Amino acid sequence: MTVAITLVQGDITEQRADAIVNAANSSLLGGGGVDGAIHRKGGPDILSDCRRLRASHYGKGLATGAAVATTAGRLAAEHVIHTVGPVWSATEDRSELLVSCHREALRVAAELGARTVAFPAISTGIYRWPLDDAARIAVRTVRQAADPALFDEVRFVLFGKDAHDAFAAAVAEKGYEKG
Repeated sequence: MTVAITLVQGDITEQRADAIVNAANSSLLGGGGVDGAIHRKGGPDILSDCRRLRASHYGKGLATGAAVATTAGRLAAEHVIHTVGPVWSATEDRSELLVSCHREALRVAAELGARTVAFPAISTGIYRWPLDDAARIAVRTVRQAADPALFDEVRFVLFGKDAHDAFAAAVAEKGYEKG
C-alpha cells in the first residue's frame, strides 16, 4: 500500500494541509518564488520563527537538503516545512540533495504528526532543475519514503501547466493513478 499522491495546479499558499513545504533559500529569511509567496501570505509569524531558528541552531543558515518547521502564520496550514533545494548543475550530479529535500520534509512532517503534506516543485524555478527530472525524483522519493501509516496524502501543488504535466507523467510512469 502506498500513500495517496495527488496533483493540483495552483498556488501552494492557498492549500489546506497539515503542512506545506517551502522551497526556501538557506537564509530562511524569505526570498523570491515559492519562498517569497509563503512569507508574504503567511505573514510576520513565519519570519519571526525563522529568525529564532537562525539565532539558535541555524546561525549559518539551513543546509541544502535539510528541512525544518515553523508556524504557518496566516496560511491555511498548521506548519511550514522549509527545505533548501539544490541548484541544478550540468557537470555535477546533485540529485541526492533533491531526494534529501523530500525525505527530510517528510521526516519533519511525521515528527509534527502532519497527515497531509503539500510540496511545490522544489528546485525547478530559479535553481533551474529540469522539470521532468525533478518530477521523477520527487514522485519516486515520496513513494519510497511516505509511510501510509503516517500520511494520508502527499500533494504536489504545481504552479503552471508544464509543471503539472511533468508531475502527471512521473506519477503515471509506474502505473500509479494521480489520486
